[in-house]
This record gives sequence, C-alpha cells and structure tokens, in this order.
Amino acid sequence: MKQDEINYRSPIYLQLREVIRNKIEESEYLPGMAIPSENDLADTYGINRMTVRNAIDVLVSEGILKRVQGKGVYVVGSKVERDLETLGGFTQTMRERNILPYTKVLVKALRKAGDKFALIFGIQPDDEIYYVKRLCSADSEPVSLDEIYIPKYIIPKLEGIDLNVFSLYEVYDFCNVTITKAWQTLDLTQLDQKDARMLGIDSSLSVMLFESTSYDDNNRVVEFARTYTRGDKCNFNVHFHKE
Repeated sequence: MKQDEINYRSPIYLQLREVIRNKIEESEYLPGMAIPSENDLADTYGINRMTVRNAIDVLVSEGILKRVQGKGVYVVGSKVERDLETLGGFTQTMRERNILPYTKVLVKALRKAGDKFALIFGIQPDDEIYYVKRLCSADSEPVSLDEIYIPKYIIPKLEGIDLNVFSLYEVYDFCNVTITKAWQTLDLTQLDQKDARMLGIDSSLSVMLFESTSYDDNNRVVEFARTYTRGDKCNFNVHFHKE
C-alpha cells in the first residue's frame, strides 16, 4: 500500500488492516512472530502512527494479533476448528486436524457425588465420582481448561491410569464404554485469576463455557464436563440439515 495507491473513499486504517492480514495469510508474518513496530509501519506506508494503531487494534480484537506489553505485537496462530456435531475427545480431535495435542492433568481426585451429581448420574449422593481438571494445549498453545466428572462405577480403576499418557476416550475403550450421544450447552463466563493465567489470558476477558453431558450405548450418563475455551483460539462449526 503505497501512498499514491490509497483509496481515500475507504478508511486508511482498514486498508492497512487488509495489508497486514494478507501478509499473515501469505506467511510473510508467521504465527508467534512480531510484526513491524507502529513507527516502522507508519514510515513504510507514509501514514500517521494513530492510523497504524487503529488498524492493529482491529486485528487484535479479531484475535489475529496479540499485544504483549513491552515487547510488541505478535501474530496469533491459526484457530483450531472443532465440529460440534462430532463426538470425540480433545486429543482425537486435534490429531485428526494434524495438530499436536497436549493435556496436563492438574487434579485427579475421588469425591462424593453429592445431591447435584447424584441427580445428573442417577446414583446416590454418597457414591463416589472422579473429578479431573486438565489444561489442554494445541501446538504448545493453551486452548482450554476442562473439569470432568465421571462416576467411579463406570471406570473403577481410573486412579491408577495416567491421563497424561492416555486420553479419556482411550480409557473408555479400555473399559468397553462406548459414548453414543451428548447434550451440550454454550455460555460465556470469566475465569478466576489463577485459571486465566494458565490459559494465558487476562481474567477480565470472557471465555466460552461448554457444559456437556455424555451418554453411553446403555443410555447411562457416563460423563459431565465443563470446558472453558479461549475464543481467540477456537472456531466451532455447526451444520444444519433439512429433514
């Protein structure tokens, strides 16, 4: 975008936004790479610094760029595409998209079901359930935090299985548990400061909260999960079909 090529009928900052976007799409600016400074971009294109800042702000709001205090503006990696119609765990979904998955188990503990989870799972309040909290990353970037609840009778020996090695869907296979359907809801929420820091975001930012109840082929509720997902790292697709 040279000065004599600017179309003054279109805001200059929007034209610069498209120039930067094209450089990202054409891999001139790679994920994790800092783009030129505001001063450099202003000098290169013969425009003022405030116009450059406005263009960058738009791309930051779109999740394409990220400001790092004291360091500059960086290109954010591609968003992970996930299909809400397809059942599958995080690890399986990432591998199908040639993305390197990584999960870190933060908590794995037994607890009483209590009234709430007894109702969800159709068990007694004194029955035990597993609580698993884990951080999920894609290509080394934190994407989501999961809180997963599973009745102990479904996977009696889960405490002896390393969930940093085996995915939950692999564990279900080990125990001949076949998940056939799930009900999922979507909401927006905010994380406390500690959890937000693990996801690499500010606690003032909203995240997507998915609550999912999964059933096996015997129509038992085998899992209830809450997944807190960064909106700048994931796109979710839903396909509608005419019956």
